[in-house]
Amino acid sequence: MSFSTNSTTTSAAADRSGGDPITAIHPDIIQTHILNRLDGATLASTSCASSQFLALCGDDQLWRDICNSTWPSTTDPRVLRAISAFPSAHRSFYSDSFPSTTHHQHPKQPRLSETLELISAVDIYCDDQLIYSKVLETETVSNWFLSFPLSLELLDAKEMVPTPLKFESENGACTSLAEEHLRVSWILIDPNNKRAVNVASHKAVYSRMHWSNGDIQLRYATVAAVATGELVQCAVVVTCGGKEGGELHVKEVKMQVEDMEGRTLSGRDSLEILQAAMEGPRRRIECKREKDIYELFSRKKVQYREKEQRRETGLDMICIVIGLSIFFAIWIFFLWR
Repeated sequence: MSFSTNSTTTSAAADRSGGDPITAIHPDIIQTHILNRLDGATLASTSCASSQFLALCGDDQLWRDICNSTWPSTTDPRVLRAISAFPSAHRSFYSDSFPSTTHHQHPKQPRLSETLELISAVDIYCDDQLIYSKVLETETVSNWFLSFPLSLELLDAKEMVPTPLKFESENGACTSLAEEHLRVSWILIDPNNKRAVNVASHKAVYSRMHWSNGDIQLRYATVAAVATGELVQCAVVVTCGGKEGGELHVKEVKMQVEDMEGRTLSGRDSLEILQAAMEGPRRRIECKREKDIYELFSRKKVQYREKEQRRETGLDMICIVIGLSIFFAIWIFFLWR
């Protein structure tokens, strides 16, 4: 009886709207003509519409196509193997990698097992045009990785990536042009723990032209707070250059984690922060908000340096006072001897 009533209601609704309900369309048609035209965010929202859509939107091929079109580096066999082990394969990978990490305090100890390697899936765009894509594999267990400052270099020595932009060194026009049009995605994948995180901001949060050689440096950074309350930044630093009137090319791309003093953290400390970022919450953040967060981080860096300078000055004064006290004590001792 219930089924008959529901069918009658559905048919009545269809008659009023002048057509059949979407649930009457064959699932294959929905998948091949509707769902495959949606982006990831819309597909995720559509899956909440009904149990039928939840099942249809969970098809891994849909999410694989979205991941491959969003990040061409994910077509690499090494990345595909890692993603296939995720709980929901490409859907899990997308939910990890698409949003930005939030500006929240991470736990002291990430609740993850040991990370044996990191896979970097990197894509560089000029507007919507892909200009470079590469996958890096980095072991994370050697003493060399754990002890030395972590800096993952994307390009080989003397390798350059051409862009459609023209290099103009006057009035900072080229710096603004590069900041506006160049975009980088750097996704770190932990195959062992089946998690991923995109450490690059959607747009450059900082740009400058070096006065001595004219190189342009762009910084795509996300900011997080560690358990001590101090802020750190996961930064993708892009260096561009060129000859006057010629094409602008990318000369260097590197990823590193930096503290409030601007020091690049060791592999051990960086890995702990990256693990926490993978485990932490996600939230989509607008480009302006990303830049605001980085500017707040920059201001706090200045305040931190000033505080450290005052502390060092105070320690110096204490040392001077103690030294003078000892000197006069010895001098008085010998004077009255």
